[in-house]
Amino acid sequence: MSEPTQKLEIWCAGEDWCPVTATATLIGKKWHTVVLHRLLDNGPLGFNALKEEVGGISSKVLSDVLDDLEQKQLINREIVNEKPVRVEYSLTELGESLESVILEMADWGQEHLMPAATKDSSIV
Repeated sequence: MSEPTQKLEIWCAGEDWCPVTATATLIGKKWHTVVLHRLLDNGPLGFNALKEEVGGISSKVLSDVLDDLEQKQLINREIVNEKPVRVEYSLTELGESLESVILEMADWGQEHLMPAATKDSSIV
């Protein structure tokens, strides 16, 4: 995978902790990494297919997440000229560059997390 050609402007690039904070701000919301992970795994998806892949997310929340990820230049929204017209979402080059981060998060979770016995016992 090549380096993305575009960089995002952040407010504190000179601070040694800022790149971590800025990255966490971009992908740290509850559904953001899940959507990015599904697009990494499956390639471009329409709204309904993406909703099915994510599971447990409402249409409103998915729509908001997609808008936010598009605004952050991590995904593309393309209108596909078919009948009926549909929208397809894909990763931008910048979004694709997060692959190693998201895969490392998945690996860490596999190694260190286990399902909670009940919802009340969960740390989240």
